[in-house]
Amino acid sequence: MAKTVSLKELRPNLPKIMANVDQKFDRYIVTKRGRPLAVILSTDDYEGLLETIEILQAPACLRRISRAKKEMRAGKVRSLEEIHRSLDRV
Repeated sequence: MAKTVSLKELRPNLPKIMANVDQKFDRYIVTKRGRPLAVILSTDDYEGLLETIEILQAPACLRRISRAKKEMRAGKVRSLEEIHRSLDRV
């Protein structure tokens, strides 16, 4: 959940806010006169969002995600322990 900070509050608190973004992965919505103006988030969050957008734009990826969801609902899953065992054999 993003925290809200006004532009007026942002200016004197920018170093602290940036530390929270960097260390705690906090997200902030910056407002001006009560209206959203900008978002501050970590570069990791930003890159993750861009990657998600790319995945969701690829039809082949969407088909694989859909198939995986169906398999999960059908109970076609393996435990982490089973996966580790199969990797040990490789």
